[in-house]
Amino acid sequence: MNNLRVPDLVIIGLYLLAMIGVGIYFSRKNDNAEQYSRASGLIPGWAIGLSIYATFLSSNTFLGVPGKAFGSNWNAFVFSISMPFAAWIATNYFIPFYRSTGEISAYTHLEHRFGPWARTYAVTCFLLTQLARIGSIFYGIALTLQALTGFSMDMIMLITGICIIIYTVLGGIEAVIWTEVVQGIIKTVGALLIIGLIIYDMPGGVAKIIDIGQADGKFSLGGFNLNFTQSTFWVVFLYGFFINLSNFGVDQNYVQRYHTAASLPQAAKSLWLCVWLYVPASLLFLVIGSSLFAYYQVHPEFIQAVKLQVAAANLPPTATATQLASAAMRLSPADYGDKVMPHFIVTKIPVGFVGLIVSAILSAAMSTISSGMNASATVFTVDIYQRYFKSGMTSRQTLRLLHLATVCFGLLGMGTGIAMIGVKSVLDTWWELSGIFASGMLGLFLLGVISRQTRSHEALTATIIGICVIVWMTFSSRLPEEYASLRSLLHKSMIIVIGTLTIFLTGLLLTKLRKGTSAYSPAEPVNQPAH
Repeated sequence: MNNLRVPDLVIIGLYLLAMIGVGIYFSRKNDNAEQYSRASGLIPGWAIGLSIYATFLSSNTFLGVPGKAFGSNWNAFVFSISMPFAAWIATNYFIPFYRSTGEISAYTHLEHRFGPWARTYAVTCFLLTQLARIGSIFYGIALTLQALTGFSMDMIMLITGICIIIYTVLGGIEAVIWTEVVQGIIKTVGALLIIGLIIYDMPGGVAKIIDIGQADGKFSLGGFNLNFTQSTFWVVFLYGFFINLSNFGVDQNYVQRYHTAASLPQAAKSLWLCVWLYVPASLLFLVIGSSLFAYYQVHPEFIQAVKLQVAAANLPPTATATQLASAAMRLSPADYGDKVMPHFIVTKIPVGFVGLIVSAILSAAMSTISSGMNASATVFTVDIYQRYFKSGMTSRQTLRLLHLATVCFGLLGMGTGIAMIGVKSVLDTWWELSGIFASGMLGLFLLGVISRQTRSHEALTATIIGICVIVWMTFSSRLPEEYASLRSLLHKSMIIVIGTLTIFLTGLLLTKLRKGTSAYSPAEPVNQPAH
């Protein structure tokens, strides 16, 4: 059933047309690959900062963070607390490094340092991470719009995906950045509107929300004990630090933006602007989740519809009403947390405001997807096609390939999103996949930058060992009961921590052992970049 009224549809339609219009406007300037990928390095720092902020503030944040707060507590906020620590390292070491090299790809340095295999491995990790990110965001937006429109989730992904592909292909990185500036503002306004409407309709207002939240432990950041088998404060802090270091330091989405700034100080300021905007914004979404929990505690009759919807999705169509009611009763808040905010939007937000909020959710999805598509296309073009297939491409040929690659990654992302239909928590799924794919990339990059004496074969050995550890931590929980002793006891958020440290420390150890067995070991010659 379509729950959107004509004013809401008009607002959403105008928003989508405006985004396509932006792409058409900037398409007039994209007559070469340099402009498409770097915007000729003329974007002001404040715009880049808002763009990075909008990329972080994806639908995973817009829907997943309130869902986590509804189902558990504010443990996810520890991820945001870790951001300034990772940003300090990035602005002092990574951004100056990338600006000094002038290379548009974040991974070209790895070939210079260790050879082609290192660059290819990092690119593979990055592209898998992007597909996971794009897919989880497509799934998040489809989750909301399905409740509003009644359309199938795959149809929603197809329609929104086509709009995103059009303006990304036409406008390039400049269109992505300037639309993200607008989208970042729309998202924040949408979140403030939601929390205002919850408080307005809540008997007892803010005081009642705080009372219920305190009684149910909704404001806890997680336990502070050194227990790495559960999602404690320290587990999420370590995960957040390493994943944010990966984002700020080796993720093409961010590295590409550093090159669009007019100067090094502007690039550094843009990252800090993102951090100081995102930390309070993420707290706002946690407040929304806790407020929704309190709201549905006061109105338990409303939550029953959500529970029945989730239960029905996990039962065969022939299930009886008694079976459906019994399955709904067994669900915990963590099982349906992601579905609560879409339900609130459908049932409680006035006509007109729904269109604004859906536009905000769309912008949350579109900004991250478009930047991911653009960065993935750039990496594929520079690090794969030009490296292994055709190096002497003209600017026009390169631009044509960037367009084609952008379309392909948009379609692959949609397919990934469709494959995710039915997952329990979009935020948990994204955190787990990003930790798996990003850990090897970060560990290898740190080894190459910090340990200047590590040789290619030592880095390769360390990477292989690291991959084995990552695979073991990812899949050991599925081992049969007779092999239970071989299962990893660590929380899955620790995969990126252990995987990164394994590659980095193993590389250091192998280097030290080699130096210790030889009185003299000449420095390994630096590999020359491919031409």
